[in-house]
Amino acid sequence: MNSKSNCSITTPSRIRVTKNGPYQVSGTIPMRAQIILTDAEGTPVKYQPSTKYPTTQSCFLCRCGRSKNKPYCDGTHTAIFFDGTENANDETYLSTPEVIEGPALRLMDHKELCASARFCHRAGGVWNLVQQSDNPEAYKTACEESADCPSGRLVLEDRKTKTIVEPKLEQAICFLEDPAIGASGPIWVRGGIPVESADGKIYKMRNRVTLCRCGKSQNKPFCDSSHYPEEHDPHGKNET
Repeated sequence: MNSKSNCSITTPSRIRVTKNGPYQVSGTIPMRAQIILTDAEGTPVKYQPSTKYPTTQSCFLCRCGRSKNKPYCDGTHTAIFFDGTENANDETYLSTPEVIEGPALRLMDHKELCASARFCHRAGGVWNLVQQSDNPEAYKTACEESADCPSGRLVLEDRKTKTIVEPKLEQAICFLEDPAIGASGPIWVRGGIPVESADGKIYKMRNRVTLCRCGKSQNKPFCDSSHYPEEHDPHGKNET
C-alpha cells in the first residue's frame, strides 16, 4: 500500500485496521512524534513534542514494525507475511478493571492496556498515591500520572463528585519515542478517534488509546508493551 495515498474529498476522522496490513487513517488528523523525557533516575516526567508530520486526507501507517519509511507503511508487511490478526475481540477487560479505593480517589486499572510509558511510577507510584489521596499533593500528582497514561489503562474517579478525572485531549495521532529504554513506543491515539477493525467493527471509543506498531502485541490492534526491551525491568510493564 502506498503510504502517501490521498483521497480527494474530506472524510470523517477514523483509523481503520486493514487485514494483515497497515492502519488506514482518514480525515485531517494532526500527527507528530512525542518523546518521553525522564529525570536523573530514569523516571518519565513529561512528553516533548518532536517531528510534525504532514496532515493529509488519507495515509497508511506501519503496523508490522518493519517499514523503512516509518511511521508510514512501505509495503514490507506483504514481503514478511505479517500476521496482523486482531486479538482484542470484545474488549471484556474494559468492564473488569482492578479497582483501588483511596480516601478521595478511586483508581480503575485496566492492566491489559499497559503500554509501559511509566509515568505512573513517579513519586512512589499512582497506586500508593491513590491510597494517600486525602493529601492535596498526592491527589494532584495521582491525577497528573493518570492523565499521562497514554493507553487509558489508568482511570481515576473523584469519590466525592463521582466524576471521572480525564484530560481534555484534542484529536491527534502521536508516535511515542522512548530513548530511555531505546525503543519506539506505540501510536498514541488521542481525543476519541474511532478505531475500526478489519471486519468493520468499531472498537469502544476512548479518549486515550495506544495502537501497536511493533507488530508483536498479543492484543492487536492495541499495544500490550511487547515493544518493551527484555533487558529492562520486566516489572515496569505491570507495576501494581
